[in-house]
Amino acid sequence: MASRNGDSGPTRGDLPRADRPSAKRRTRTDPPVRDPTRYSLTDHFLERLGQPGRYASTELVSEAIRRGQLRWNDTEGWRFALVEEGIRVVVVVEDTETASPVVVTAWTEVVDRDRAMASRRWGPADVHTIRLRTALSTDADSHVPDEIRPCDVDRPFVVGNHRISTRPGDGFVVCADCNRRFRSKARLRDRPCRD
Repeated sequence: MASRNGDSGPTRGDLPRADRPSAKRRTRTDPPVRDPTRYSLTDHFLERLGQPGRYASTELVSEAIRRGQLRWNDTEGWRFALVEEGIRVVVVVEDTETASPVVVTAWTEVVDRDRAMASRRWGPADVHTIRLRTALSTDADSHVPDEIRPCDVDRPFVVGNHRISTRPGDGFVVCADCNRRFRSKARLRDRPCRD
């Protein structure tokens, strides 16, 4: 995969840089290609790769493109979804509005908590972080204290410009820098952090 911004330097992860893809335009109804080496990475996706609390690595994205379930979503287009040891990685791709196929974004979701907690790949901290990020993102405008309470996240990760964590039983997340409490993603995005 290559960066969308066109730099010719090495790409992240284990994915080889693609040869120049075919200029043939595809329609929205054409299923995307299953060869991960044909995909470039958007700047948006590259920024997320380096953020703590995100688990959609280039390796997982590559596997999802190769062997994941293909789904169509009216608002986001084509998605690949792959479940690995209780965690689903979802990869959104675009190949009709761009000169070459691109990975737009990717995220993870807990689909089998017990299996994920018992796996070698994911630790309890990973599972709780994925669950908390999903809870905040599913309905960003709503307060979700009941979804936050079971989570135990002591390694802060960034939402908006806040580095958040939470303890079991708390119906809120706390910013490690400004010490404010939040119950929704919208509030995290709307209020600046004053550390």
